[in-house]
Amino acid sequence: MAFNPGMMFKIKGAWERFVQNHPKFPMFLRAAAATGIKEGYIIEVKITDTEGKTICTNAKLTDSDMDLIDVIKDMSTNGR
Repeated sequence: MAFNPGMMFKIKGAWERFVQNHPKFPMFLRAAAATGIKEGYIIEVKITDTEGKTICTNAKLTDSDMDLIDVIKDMSTNGR
């Protein structure tokens, strides 16, 4: 996959808008990072629709996942 600098700016802009709309989310990420997210930890995501129906999934972090976790940490630190 080729690197697309334009896409990086698009992601950065979308992240900044997300942070403006949901300012507590980066604080949550920083708090989670402060405990030291590590390989073997489980991240769970739950989505509830407007009718109250939910779906949920989780992922047990692997060593290779930690690169993405580091990028997300950097985004939450830089997108205050």
